[in-house]
Amino acid sequence: MTEEDRIAAAARLHVALRRKTGRVTDTEWMSVNVEYATAIVRIARAHATATSDLDLAAIATGLEFAMAPLAPVISKGAPRYVGGLR
Repeated sequence: MTEEDRIAAAARLHVALRRKTGRVTDTEWMSVNVEYATAIVRIARAHATATSDLDLAAIATGLEFAMAPLAPVISKGAPRYVGGLR
């Protein structure tokens, strides 16, 4: 996704959270920082679950999908001590 798509998804979630919970978020930071976006998605999903708000859950999923390309990929390193100790 492009940066504009991430900003749009973050802005949409920001507006939804502001209207439904009164919470103010940082849209610009949410669009570039995976940890912050993940935390805000977690908050949105918790509120959506508590209030059975399917729209808020869908918006949170949209941001999560938009941020997926920025998330670090954890790769397993080479196996250690293959064939015995040094």
